[in-house]
Amino acid sequence: MKKKAVVLFSGGLDSTTALCWALAKGYDCQAISFDYGQRHSRENGSARAIARLLKVKLYEVKLAFPWLAVSSLVNQKQELPDIESSEIGSGAIPSTYVPGRNLVFSSIGVSLADSIGAGAIVLGPNIVDYSGYPDCRPAFYREVEKAANAGTRIGATGGRIKFLTPLIRLSKTGIIRLALKLKAPLGLTWSCYSGGARPCGHCDSCKLRAKGFAAAGLADPALKAVK
Repeated sequence: MKKKAVVLFSGGLDSTTALCWALAKGYDCQAISFDYGQRHSRENGSARAIARLLKVKLYEVKLAFPWLAVSSLVNQKQELPDIESSEIGSGAIPSTYVPGRNLVFSSIGVSLADSIGAGAIVLGPNIVDYSGYPDCRPAFYREVEKAANAGTRIGATGGRIKFLTPLIRLSKTGIIRLALKLKAPLGLTWSCYSGGARPCGHCDSCKLRAKGFAAAGLADPALKAVK
């Protein structure tokens, strides 16, 4: 039997690359996407389309946590940051940080993994080209993995759930090159925080993505798709 993995999947560039990486490694994947009140549903639509294309079972989880509105990624009354790409991740934690988001997502992933006997949870965090979120760092995932194995049936019966973060130390350009090698459907991915008809080009995510494609000397297929 194939080894099983749960993939935390947003439909963005990074998580799509992580999903394709897991499939290439031979994992039987089940994915989870989240609606937590973010500004738009474009990413979730991308997650749905990509999961359908790759024939991966997708669970769509809706979270109603009113306090997440402290984040500009959720609260549309707040302005999204618009800073120079060279300054992204170098200052204070930005307003787009969603409190405890990756801890909540990871916990739900652990629940699914424990229920289906999956030995791995695959995620796409990155600490090279990122906005400076504390829950994207390797130390965070090491501690979450310890907790997962201390509090699950798998861990209590001699098994182990591993947290796999294959992109964590790659640049955005490195992630794009890996995605192309894996034949990931990048044209279906969505990264923009704003969620309009086209990517805004001003948010951190748009700027980091554009920087990565420019450094790779490639056109972004997602931009072609929305022309």
